[in-house]
Amino acid sequence: MPMETISIIGGGGWGTALAVIIARNGHAVRLWVRRKDLAETLNRERINQQYLPGIALPKSVLVTNDLSETGKTDVVLFVTPSTALREIATLLAATSSIRSETILLSAVKGIEVGTRLRMSEILASTFPGHPIAVLSGPNHAVEVANFTPTATVIGASQEEIGKKLQRVISAKSFRAYTSPDILGIEVGGALKNIFAIAAGIADGLGLGDNSKAALVTRSLAEMARLGSALGGKRETFQGLSGAGDLIVTCFSRHSRNRRVGERIGRGERLTHIQSSMRMVAEGVPTARSARDCALRLAVTTPIIDEVNSILYENALPAMAMERLISRAFRPEED
Repeated sequence: MPMETISIIGGGGWGTALAVIIARNGHAVRLWVRRKDLAETLNRERINQQYLPGIALPKSVLVTNDLSETGKTDVVLFVTPSTALREIATLLAATSSIRSETILLSAVKGIEVGTRLRMSEILASTFPGHPIAVLSGPNHAVEVANFTPTATVIGASQEEIGKKLQRVISAKSFRAYTSPDILGIEVGGALKNIFAIAAGIADGLGLGDNSKAALVTRSLAEMARLGSALGGKRETFQGLSGAGDLIVTCFSRHSRNRRVGERIGRGERLTHIQSSMRMVAEGVPTARSARDCALRLAVTTPIIDEVNSILYENALPAMAMERLISRAFRPEED
């Protein structure tokens, strides 16, 4: 296939890992980072020591902190924190550098607080008329960058867009599938972070494997219940962006959200945990948005409710877990 030029907006671990994969596929990559000093360091040293240490950036990756340099490319891939996407997208739109045919691809996982908008909806409102797709799956940055085999899913309403992105992103160690269910893919990717916090809390409290397996299984049921009510396809939540991402995020040592939950379960305060982290745990802001969605749709979400009570209402983790265990009897399919 002909070489494409890809811009990646966001120089954290995941953005850097995607830059490595795409550049190794033979494409030119422009990696945007907010800080000028970090851009200069990455161009000089070719290793993102702060967010993805030990991984060398290929020579075809140009690092910049000038947003206007990122617009005139075939694909713009957004890998920012969910709370920063609207601001950065607005700044990029103001440069008027993006071509009308440029594909916008979101690898951001979250639901905006207040508006309850998904990340692709923010991009659609900021860049009207552009083709938009999403990327999600069980993809920890360090493993992807080390070429440990995994799979991901690209959501695109237009089949040709999905196939084009599939060719750009897929590698021997990184298999990309396609799906038309953009909504389901985004909702699964957002909700799994909340459930990973709950799984981490169980770890921090010292609950056993049986307890955690039950919690994760019920999390999947809750994800499918709320996700279907929002308009996603139920089968999507059984796939890579649902069950696959949920499993890895709830169990992996690499998971920031699981680690935040574990520290909460051990008695640390959320404010202290957040101040000690370089990267964002997306489940923290998304928990509020997900609960708002559930309340609006009258969907029962006990795990999301209890995570919110712990994060924002000073509930004791042990008592919140006890409330989950002591809920009224019901059929498993409920």
